[in-house]
Order: sequence, then C-alpha cells, then structure tokens
Amino acid sequence: MSNERPEVDLSRFDNTWYQHGAGLAKRTVWYFVNALFFLNPAFPFRWPKPHLLRWFGAKVGQGVVIHPGVNIKFPWKLRVGDHCWIGQRAWLDNIDQLTLGNNVVISQGAMIIQGSHNYKKIDYPTLHRPVVLEDGSWVGAGAIVMLGVTLRSHAVLSAGSVATRDLEPYMIYQGNPAQPLRERVIEPS
Repeated sequence: MSNERPEVDLSRFDNTWYQHGAGLAKRTVWYFVNALFFLNPAFPFRWPKPHLLRWFGAKVGQGVVIHPGVNIKFPWKLRVGDHCWIGQRAWLDNIDQLTLGNNVVISQGAMIIQGSHNYKKIDYPTLHRPVVLEDGSWVGAGAIVMLGVTLRSHAVLSAGSVATRDLEPYMIYQGNPAQPLRERVIEPS
C-alpha cells in the first residue's frame, strides 16, 4: 500500500479560459496609466483619476476621491457610486466585477481580492467571484475583503480584519475571519 499523495503540478496550470474583458493593447495601455497616475505616489492629484477610469470603461459616479498609491487591476470591471473614497495604497484586485455603492470608503492599505486558486486541484486553477460594497460600507485600513463577499449597507470591516463571508447591514466586524462585534449607530449631524 502506497502512502504517496498527489502533489500540485503548476506546469499544468492553464489560465487561457479567463476573460480579461479587454484586449492586450488596452490592458497594456492601462498598465502604464495605472503605474503613472494611480500607483505613483509622486502624482498627488485626485481630480483626473475618475476621468481616466471612465476612459477605460469604469462606471464612476460624482465626487469620487482616489488617493495616491492605489492599484486597480481592470477598470472595465469596476463600478463606483457617488462620493466614494479610496485611500492610499488600497489594492483593488478586481479580476471580476467590483461594485461600490454610494458613500463607500476603502481605507489606506485595504485589499479587495477577487481571485484565488483551487488548492484541491493538481493544476491549481484560478477562481474568481464578484465583490459588492453596498452604500455606506467601510473597509478599514489594512483590511481584506475576499472574493464573492458582499458588505451590506453601512457594514464596517475594522482595520486589519478579513471578510471571508457576507457582512450584515449596520454591523461592525472585526478579526480574522471577521466576526460581528456590535451594531453601527450613525448619529445625525
């Protein structure tokens, strides 16, 4: 009786089925635009960024603020509502549709991860699913939202936490994996 177990064989990895949503030329131009105007901390200007995203097919609302150092994988797979803020060094790894409602905050260093791999398969195939951040939701500094997750209306994912499942509305979550901590109460001005 053999105790040998199957092993991962990355030479068998095949990602040719994946649809980028844009041709090689558009992806190449976006790579340089992203590097020069989004990732580049020496480019501090916020106002042109929503316009650049729209040119590449993103749906972007009014009053959107994008700080320096932000990495956006594919703008043509991005929808951003009105008055959203995206903080320094946020990483939007949107290999699938990423939807932000109105008044959404993604704080500095936060990551939206929409891809992974099936570790149970020898050829390590890519997995991807959409992510939705509903109106008023907040992804805290250094927090991670994993593929397929929805932050319901006004949910908060605390700094450094990891969301691996949907977050309920008006709740504050903390930890890895994120667990409900308490209700979010918003005081009127």
